[in-house]
Amino acid sequence: MLKGRKAVVTGSSRGIGKAIALELGKNGADLAIIYSGDEKGAMLTKKEAEAFGVKANIYKCNVADYSMVEKVSKDIVEDLGSIDILVNNAGIVRDTLIMRMSKEAFDDVIDVNLKGAFYFIKCLSRYLLKSPYGRIINISSVSGMMGNPGQANYSASKAGLIGLTKTAAKEFGSRKVTVNAIAPGFIDTDMTANIKEIVEPLLDTAVSLKRIGKPEDIANLALFLASDMASYITGEIIKVDGGLYI
Repeated sequence: MLKGRKAVVTGSSRGIGKAIALELGKNGADLAIIYSGDEKGAMLTKKEAEAFGVKANIYKCNVADYSMVEKVSKDIVEDLGSIDILVNNAGIVRDTLIMRMSKEAFDDVIDVNLKGAFYFIKCLSRYLLKSPYGRIINISSVSGMMGNPGQANYSASKAGLIGLTKTAAKEFGSRKVTVNAIAPGFIDTDMTANIKEIVEPLLDTAVSLKRIGKPEDIANLALFLASDMASYITGEIIKVDGGLYI
């Protein structure tokens, strides 16, 4: 499905990012695996991807550091030759109520979740625009659509990603580059592990499908959006939340 295409996936050492990278690799895409601190996890993603017979390189990058993103982007293009798919998945949480939230906690989340996506889009856009099938997929959240107590920073960053997605879709559409976002709900990852005692009681009352999602649920949609089957879909925010936000 994606044979010969080159994909960049940020935050792909674990969780949703890893699942997306492996799904793209399984379907033939060569990979740039971006990680920040978990080198062991990134190496494992690389090893698992290479088992599909594709090329996979790892790159350490703090997505909130523009100069680092700029350098890593150049390294990726030099190694892979071109870029067809960019998945902006890297994200962090610093949850607390607004009255208790520090400026640093707000800034850190905006810097990684929103600015990091903008930096990679900016640095790789010239290569994506040259691709005959350019794809940008941003991982937002239902929190960015409906808000969530204790997540002013996270919700703001994910809402910002929605605006960034729609604007980029309008700017890049004339060059046949599609830009879409996925908005996950409760997904079973390391990020949600710390709030399982909060999430689990909500599954029966707030989630229509009565279960927590899997990273593969997000990866399946990412594969579709990265493929030719989604060539006439752009500027969309697609929820994968089991009916949490209807």
